[in-house]
Amino acid sequence: MSLKKTSLYGTATAATLVLTVTACGGSGGGGSAGSGAYDKNATVSIGSLYEPQNLDNTAGGGQGVTEALNGNVYEGLFKLTDDGKVEKLLAKDYKVSGDGLTYTFTLRDGVKFHSGKELTSQDVKYSLQKVIADDSQSARKSNLEVIKDIATPDPRTVKVTLSQKSISFVYNLSYVWIIDSQAKNLKTTEDGTGPYKLDKWTRGSALGLDRFAGYWGDAAKNKEVVFHYYKDATALNNALLTNAVDVVTSEQSPDALDQFKNNQNYKVNDGNSTTKLLLAFNDKAKPFTDVKVRQAVSAAIDDKKLLESVWGGYGKLIGSMVPPTDPWYEDLTKVSAYDPARAKQLLAEAGYAKGFAFTLDTPNYDPHPTAATFIKSQLAKVGITVTINTITPDEWYTKVYKNHDFSATLQEHVNDRDLVWYGNPDFYWGYDNKQVTQWVQQAEEASGTAEQTALLKKVNEKTAEDAASDWLYLYPQIVVASSKLSGYPLNGLNSQFYAYDIEKKG
Repeated sequence: MSLKKTSLYGTATAATLVLTVTACGGSGGGGSAGSGAYDKNATVSIGSLYEPQNLDNTAGGGQGVTEALNGNVYEGLFKLTDDGKVEKLLAKDYKVSGDGLTYTFTLRDGVKFHSGKELTSQDVKYSLQKVIADDSQSARKSNLEVIKDIATPDPRTVKVTLSQKSISFVYNLSYVWIIDSQAKNLKTTEDGTGPYKLDKWTRGSALGLDRFAGYWGDAAKNKEVVFHYYKDATALNNALLTNAVDVVTSEQSPDALDQFKNNQNYKVNDGNSTTKLLLAFNDKAKPFTDVKVRQAVSAAIDDKKLLESVWGGYGKLIGSMVPPTDPWYEDLTKVSAYDPARAKQLLAEAGYAKGFAFTLDTPNYDPHPTAATFIKSQLAKVGITVTINTITPDEWYTKVYKNHDFSATLQEHVNDRDLVWYGNPDFYWGYDNKQVTQWVQQAEEASGTAEQTALLKKVNEKTAEDAASDWLYLYPQIVVASSKLSGYPLNGLNSQFYAYDIEKKG
């Protein structure tokens, strides 16, 4: 699992897999630095609010570790591009058996870890086992538990046998970092195969990456990348204005955008986000066991007003877990549309005509405290009393995600195609609908993407109808950069931020 500061990474299912050979670049990038040569030895300074908790993405490293290390320091057998396609990376080729249960991967030749060790099939086996280990916090753990056996017949070949068919297996592999099987202390060090190696991590301040001279593919287009970490959006914007950083990975202060929009030295890019802000109910805890209570709460909150108050004219209402970039997207905003009168009626039908009280566990970083205060005010109008319990990311992980000790919580889910978590009754929100679980399973075992998409549209509609959660809004993805920069990612796909294609003019 990975959190946005602690934001929750969900699971994914692939709709279309576009498989081509790639090394580093090839996914496109934002900005236009104009004609002229760029500085191949430049240092690119990246501003972010999301410092890693640690450097291991199977140990709760958080959004920050994905942003800084995924694709830059560590690579997978496959790569998820900035526009959502899947490309071969460390896998030179692969074959699937007729029954769809056995995948045979051929590894690329000449790949070395930053330590100098050559990549072998044993490293791939180790990396997969690390993701599905008992103590793993990987977002892909439950998806990859379909792995039944991993064989390594020779150093260049990996043969994976599944217990059941998984149409999204290759897609999910794009999230698995291939790590040196002999590496130690991965929470503070690394040994990946990517275009950069770790230079220095100064906790609370910055994390530096240096171009790796022994990289198997095209060299990074800059010599060094430094992620600078800030506590709030104001400090981050000031750093951009004073040239302390060259680009902001995700703008969190829309009120501050005019100073960049009206300045030729900067470019404001509005990309596609997959991050949803959820009011997640514990569907196994009263009163949220009652679908009418969940529907009432959802109808009592003016999502449009909340979005406007937090993001101005940015962001989008979607009414479900599915963003428009997912193949099974449908606009379901009318299902639990803002309607206080209906909310009161539903509460009365559920036996709560005089309302009820509950505690809302709220992460302590923006926008959660603001959203929690807004929700408390909205629900008070229909007789529901909310007590806000502000907690740290670590407390959230233990209390809510691990122990399911909550009534309702706020959380961001950053992944695309993570609707299928509602098919898992053991997930932290406890939604348990046997028909939905069956549809999710059938979609995963589908013979093609058309069948998969049709089934997941049913899941989307049913979870919205049941108000399994209240999906408050879809975040915007605003990248602000110096006009000297080009080649940076535009979309907030699963929080990754590939830095190797960034060109900086002197």
